[in-house]
Amino acid sequence: MASEDLFKKIIAHAKEYGFIFPSSEIYDGLGAVYDYGQNGVELKNNIKNYWWSAMVKLNEEIVGLDSAIFMHPTVWKASGHVNAFNDPLIDNKDSKKRYRADVLIEDHRAKIQAKIDKEVEKAKAKFGDTFDEAQFLATNQRVLENQAKIDALNKRFVSALETDNLEELKQIIIDCEIVCPISGSKNWTDVRQFNLMFDTKIGSLSDDANVIYLRPETAQGIFVNYLNVQKTGRMKIPFGIAQIGKAFRNEIVARQFIFRMREFEQMEMQYFVKPGDEMHWYEKWKATRMKWHKALGLGENKYRFHNHDKLAHYANAAADVEFEFPFGFKELEGIHSRTDFDLKNHQEFSGKKLQYFDNEANESYVPYVVETSIGLDRMFLAVLSSAYFEETLTKEDGTTDQRVVLRIPPQLAPVKVAVLPLMKKDGLPEMAREIMKELQFDFNCQYEEKDTIGRRYRRHDAIGTPFCITIDHQSLEDKTVTIRYRDTMEQERVEIKKLPEIIDGLVSFKNLLKKL
Repeated sequence: MASEDLFKKIIAHAKEYGFIFPSSEIYDGLGAVYDYGQNGVELKNNIKNYWWSAMVKLNEEIVGLDSAIFMHPTVWKASGHVNAFNDPLIDNKDSKKRYRADVLIEDHRAKIQAKIDKEVEKAKAKFGDTFDEAQFLATNQRVLENQAKIDALNKRFVSALETDNLEELKQIIIDCEIVCPISGSKNWTDVRQFNLMFDTKIGSLSDDANVIYLRPETAQGIFVNYLNVQKTGRMKIPFGIAQIGKAFRNEIVARQFIFRMREFEQMEMQYFVKPGDEMHWYEKWKATRMKWHKALGLGENKYRFHNHDKLAHYANAAADVEFEFPFGFKELEGIHSRTDFDLKNHQEFSGKKLQYFDNEANESYVPYVVETSIGLDRMFLAVLSSAYFEETLTKEDGTTDQRVVLRIPPQLAPVKVAVLPLMKKDGLPEMAREIMKELQFDFNCQYEEKDTIGRRYRRHDAIGTPFCITIDHQSLEDKTVTIRYRDTMEQERVEIKKLPEIIDGLVSFKNLLKKL
């Protein structure tokens, strides 16, 4: 199935089964804003739980915070967002569509890289176990030609980004003959900068003195509370502060479903370290965060690191964990060494001392910071898109059937158990309700008695329920039920009293966290 078709099916499935709805849909929606439905909010909360448990519960030196969305406007001057939080935008005159110039160039570079990858795959198939990839990359003429194109493009691209040379960004687009994906034309406007922050008014007056911003990131709430947390928690460096919260960006080029939205949620942790130790912790957190992702089992080959071409004004090192979405490898999480930029600037703008006194070294200093920042909505999309499967099943009589199944990691699944009486009579619903009553203290359960058992199985396959428990007439006699496993569709007869242990063994966060 083509990636574009797959992505459309995932979006349709997300709506049909109560994961994600367009916001204000009865009023024709609002661009790049979405609501999470009954199954979506459960999956989202489970992702939060996994992140929070791994970050805060398993690390005694990391604590949590929930800072306000509204902050003093000077916060955003100190952070650099007022002057530097911009996207370079370009319009195609024929399609009237607007794009980020840097993304157009990055997508073009990815197409060249795809040609190299294709050559490698062809050579692997041809030479088998004797294939030497490193030698092939260093000697194959087509690979070398394409790599030279990437190197030359990177040199110009990085230079343009570092100097904010908008004319050069446009010239790169022209020289690379990059066309509009909609119109296919090269009829471009000039590139210009656009600030991404939403502003609003506070108080009863509407003059400029009352302008404040919706926070474009959650990190600054951590920085301005750094000293409060350090003192009240008697924290010793190195220590971290974690936060999950909403952020807002006025994305002009919002696209790809929930991948890029105007209102989104971040899971961030700022780790405060001694100056000079930041690269050690930067590398450690890169490895730690990649391990967290891979523990979910979404696919080892779906992740890669990408070092930033242009470092942000606050960083001395930065890398992204990229995930292979249906539309290609894109940023899922950022790990940044932010130096002491934020704390020093807040110290300067506020006039308040934000230094840490190191008793062991007998010195005061402004800590350096290593950041891990993951988009919760992007993580949601990564889980959803990797879990979606369409299968053709062959029945005993030789006929075929189709099923759509979400192989969501069981710990994250919105519903853990479906309790299904085989019939709506003979005491089966009553027994099913008793089982449901016991299980719902520990697991999110759903009770269903409508339609055939096969249709009920299919519904729960489609929302990713790991277990379906069927109560039949034999259950009344010997206190056993049939438990069906989502991924294999295998069924086994088990004692009712063993259900909590069986279910917990697959869906418990404990077993997942032990992998970290």
